[in-house]
Amino acid sequence: MTLEQSGKLLKKKLIPYCASKKAVDTLTFKDIFRHAAKHSLIMEEEAERWFKYRDNRNNTAHDYGRAFAEKTLALIDDFRKDVGRLKEVIEHE
Repeated sequence: MTLEQSGKLLKKKLIPYCASKKAVDTLTFKDIFRHAAKHSLIMEEEAERWFKYRDNRNNTAHDYGRAFAEKTLALIDDFRKDVGRLKEVIEHE
């Protein structure tokens, strides 16, 4: 849920950087984070990690094994930090 909401809230922060709200509404999850990095709302490294989080979430439909669980657990510390950082970006006027 945090992953999905992060993309939706960041999308709202991109409206001033795009031609229209309609243009922002067409962005995919990864495009949202690419544009955020392009406009220096987040760093490129952060965007790359968000891509990993999204890919990991997408893989939950296909993989339930121990190795998958261990990969997911390895992402949690960075995810928590990136969520905190994104919270600051979203709250910043």
